[in-house]
Amino acid sequence: MRYFLYPLKTFVFSLSVVLSSTLSTNTALSQSDNNFSTAAKQAILIDSRSGAVYFEKAADDLMSPASMSKIMTMLLVFEGLKNGSLRPDDEFTITPDAWRRGGAPSGSSTMYAKVNSRVKLKDLIKGVIIQSANDAAIAIAEGIAGSEEAYADRMTKRARELGLTKSVFKNATGLPHPEHRMTSRELANLTRYLIEVFPKNYKTYSEPSFTWNNIKQGNRNPLLGKYPGADGVKTGHTKTAGYGLVGSAMRDGRRLILVLNGMKSKGERSRESIKLMDWGFRRFQRIGLFHQGDEVSTARIWGGKKSFVPLVAKNDISIRLSPNERKNAEMSVLYNGPLRAPVQDGQEVAKMVFKLDNKTISTAPLIAGAKVGIETSMWNRAIDTLMFKVFGG
Repeated sequence: MRYFLYPLKTFVFSLSVVLSSTLSTNTALSQSDNNFSTAAKQAILIDSRSGAVYFEKAADDLMSPASMSKIMTMLLVFEGLKNGSLRPDDEFTITPDAWRRGGAPSGSSTMYAKVNSRVKLKDLIKGVIIQSANDAAIAIAEGIAGSEEAYADRMTKRARELGLTKSVFKNATGLPHPEHRMTSRELANLTRYLIEVFPKNYKTYSEPSFTWNNIKQGNRNPLLGKYPGADGVKTGHTKTAGYGLVGSAMRDGRRLILVLNGMKSKGERSRESIKLMDWGFRRFQRIGLFHQGDEVSTARIWGGKKSFVPLVAKNDISIRLSPNERKNAEMSVLYNGPLRAPVQDGQEVAKMVFKLDNKTISTAPLIAGAKVGIETSMWNRAIDTLMFKVFGG
């Protein structure tokens, strides 16, 4: 039976020639204005995958991040959920202090949780992310670390571990404190880390509203539902800091993250964030590569009535690249194979991978373009195994 061993390895087929020819035929490119300016006091725009900085203004100046610092508050929670020290159904108490300083009596952002009530962590998470609820943030901090001060110390310690050398946290809410400071660069890098490491948790940032205690509140992010591709992240505002935003949007595999702070009004925050995002995306040309159903490549099959099956695009495939990036862009098809029969028509079996400087910037699913049944002849399957071992894929 050794002839019927199923040899599995990863196949990578380079399509760089296809990509290069496609790029060379798409010459129209919207040029960006290199003299871009913003009314924000501090600002930065980065690429989420590579970390490349496209725009910055006073990006290393310490600033009051207000509620934008709740991104770190949530990062510790997501890490706790991942390592098992926290569970979504864990309950935390809304202490009198959390209710008084972060709830309705404070006049600040709140989820209107009742004093001394027990609230599940999964609901507190939504309160913090969607409603920017200070009562929820304080309850989480007290429940995990025993006090908000101790939790803030953990936030600062984790910041150092992540290479954020300037950030200092004195509370879990971002409420004014003279020593509670971040830079826009470190805030952007923190957001990038959260998005890349915790993509499932990050989805909460795009939820439009949350209801608690029969009170429905909308997400305060001015980009959500208004800017194409926007799916996060966090607003911030205090009288001393002004209006701020950590925003993120994704188009054609390209995710941009922006941080703006120090604006005079909600309207200015909205206008400036849209302006900066537009400027960022204009730097990249949208290149259509394959339409849904187009054949991209083929995959080797073992034990099937056919030796190969076409790989087709599950959806339209496109990517955004800058003029400089086009020179180093790589595109390949990746799958674990040979695929073992039977293979169903439409079954997702491979993916297209786009890389820049050996860093993956985007992926797209590929599906089988035909049905391949099982080869019932043991002799033919033995020959298939032998041919694969001798000649490979």
